[in-house]
Amino acid sequence: MTPRVLTLEDALKVALSENATVKVADMEIQRTGYARRGTYASLLPQINGNGSYQRTIKKQVMYMDFDMGAFGSGVDIGGGDTGGESSMPDMSSGIEVGRWNTWSAGISASMPLVNAQLWKNLRISEENVELAVEKARSSRLETVNQVKQAFFTCLLSRKAFDVYKSAYENALANFEQIQRRYNAQKASELDLTRAKTTLANAIPNVYDAESAVILSLWQLKAVMGVSLDAEIDVAGDLDDYAEHMLYDLNTGENLSLEDNSTMRQLAIQAEQLADAIKVQQYAYLPTLALSFNYSLNAMTNDFKFSEYRWSPYSFVGLSLSVPIFSGGQRLNAVRQARVQARELDVQRADTERQLKIAIRQYLNQMETAMKSYSSARTAAETAQKAYDIAARSYDVGRSTLTDLNDAQFALTQAQLGVCQAIYTFVVAKAGLEGTLGADFIDADGNVQLNKTYTNE
Repeated sequence: MTPRVLTLEDALKVALSENATVKVADMEIQRTGYARRGTYASLLPQINGNGSYQRTIKKQVMYMDFDMGAFGSGVDIGGGDTGGESSMPDMSSGIEVGRWNTWSAGISASMPLVNAQLWKNLRISEENVELAVEKARSSRLETVNQVKQAFFTCLLSRKAFDVYKSAYENALANFEQIQRRYNAQKASELDLTRAKTTLANAIPNVYDAESAVILSLWQLKAVMGVSLDAEIDVAGDLDDYAEHMLYDLNTGENLSLEDNSTMRQLAIQAEQLADAIKVQQYAYLPTLALSFNYSLNAMTNDFKFSEYRWSPYSFVGLSLSVPIFSGGQRLNAVRQARVQARELDVQRADTERQLKIAIRQYLNQMETAMKSYSSARTAAETAQKAYDIAARSYDVGRSTLTDLNDAQFALTQAQLGVCQAIYTFVVAKAGLEGTLGADFIDADGNVQLNKTYTNE
């Protein structure tokens, strides 16, 4: 199966659509968006229906404290003539009140009219969405940085494999040449043994380099969010990035953390804490709410629903709540919010200091890599020339096999030094770009998560 060859831009596009961290961050934006809508719903009337049924087990008993004889004899409370005898019941035993079945159904509604705490909580919910968006951007920045590092590691491991493979091929060619000379009795057994040793020592390096290539591709697939069984390869060569190793290091003092994701998140959190303080302070203010209720009630001793007599009941009213005393709860809540705000200020100052140190470290690594690349490139050219001279000299018998092996070792080290210098520079530059956070920001400084990534 032919592997899919990916450029750095292709790898970044795949990662930004398939990476699990990015997907979770986008879902978090949706979650906070729903939470904000739920907060706004608090401004609308809350309407609820209700219904209830009660079965009386023991009726209430009512007692009346007055003398029924005061009404005179012969009075029938029921309205009939008793012939002078009173039919008034004995009130000393009480009268049962109510019926066995009680039914109720209705609808109620309430709506806040004046609630400063609720209004400020709406602003905090909007800031929660802003924070989720910024965290999603942070996830994208981290993913971009990880993909760049993994991609450059693939290029470095493949370049190292080429170097070790070239050293192995040189060792093999030298061994074959020495073996022919030995068979012709023009080389000593010591030279043949040394050539065998050099060839044997070159083989593990090739295997290790090949394994490093496979592992680096697995790491790239992991950060991209694709299956580890997918057949991919990276396009380009590490030397292609050598031409980009030009950077004005004097601009380091002018680099701004304005677009750094961590600093932007801390700024949003500072706004949230400022609003949280106001929310706690607004707890001292009165609140006003509008309420409405409509219900139907019926009391019966049977279950003949068609004969029930339903009695309606409804009201509309205003409810004013004035905080008076809470035992210091509101005061301590305000103090707690203010302490949190001061904690965030300390954290933000320390974070800014650490980020500035990181920027200087990246710039220092880039400067060291540029200097190392220049010297390593010169060393590689010189080592290649020295190896060619040693090889020709050995062919004519003017140098020893030890000289040839030393020249091969120096060439290998010089070539690896060039690769390492390029790799150090591009990785440090990727880290610097991630720290500055210039990606996924439009011209107005707003987060643009749907921006198609291009490696500028």
